[in-house]
Amino acid sequence: MTPNTSQTANNDQTGVAVLGLGAMGLPMATRLAGAFTVTGYDPMPASRERAEATGLTCATTAADAVSGAGLVLLAVRDAAQVEGVLFGEDGIAPALTPALTPGAVVVMTSTVGIDAVASWTERLSALGVALVDAPLSGGPVRAGEGDLLIVVGADPAALETARPVLERLASTLTVVGNKAGDGQAMKTVNQLLCGVHIAAAAEALALADALGLDQQLTLATLETGAASSFMLSNRGPRMVQGYDGDADVLSRLDIFVKDLGIVGKAARSAGLAAPVAAAAEQLFLLGQTQGLGTADDSAVIKVVAPRRRTVGGDADGTEAAR
Repeated sequence: MTPNTSQTANNDQTGVAVLGLGAMGLPMATRLAGAFTVTGYDPMPASRERAEATGLTCATTAADAVSGAGLVLLAVRDAAQVEGVLFGEDGIAPALTPALTPGAVVVMTSTVGIDAVASWTERLSALGVALVDAPLSGGPVRAGEGDLLIVVGADPAALETARPVLERLASTLTVVGNKAGDGQAMKTVNQLLCGVHIAAAAEALALADALGLDQQLTLATLETGAASSFMLSNRGPRMVQGYDGDADVLSRLDIFVKDLGIVGKAARSAGLAAPVAAAAEQLFLLGQTQGLGTADDSAVIKVVAPRRRTVGGDADGTEAAR
């Protein structure tokens, strides 16, 4: 259960720094600002301007953002960006020891895979900072409402420090292990299913169209039976919309290029075959090479069937051969 503002505000002793004010970082920062003293940072001036327009206080450097913070929340895209913001030339590591309060933690919300987490944990520990591995799911709207799914791997003491912030963001907070990396492992499993389900939904709706079925009716029918899934219901309408134009971008297609790449690497490291995930990854890769990387991930239907068919006709609307 997500605590209300008055409950969470009692835990606000040193402030929260949110690094990364993009599609997920900004709504998380504004959600937290209702209960904590929040300072945001993003390397893009336009992102800082958008954040400031919401009333959020922003710093012009990452190091300034973490000054006086008891918790640093990372909302960046991938492992390379995590490495950069922590330990890069303009990273916050040199500022962490003098700036952060004793017992401070870094909360990593990105899906980055398991491999680099041990190194980050060790290097942060040398600075007296704990890493809380807390990848999340739910999208920007749910982030702003405190309705995210967050899976956590962390030392219990570090988790207790981070818990008020995580509970402010999550409607479902599940602790899956007692060390950083466990959260990434669970999120990897989650993303395998999510990527496969999106790809399967695209194939199903494309097949319905190719068979001359109305896609809206098909979607409504499938949602009532055993073939239903969250991704079918969530992405299906945008797939239908995307045939006639560009769907609103709520989750970029190239995110699943990254995430299914993480899935494949994890499966190979574990000596496990994952042929269905690999097939889904290829669809998203094809979409990226076709210029759809920044489109909504529902645009993967265009990889399966780039042109809408018409009832009784072929792909360009002419009468089909009988």
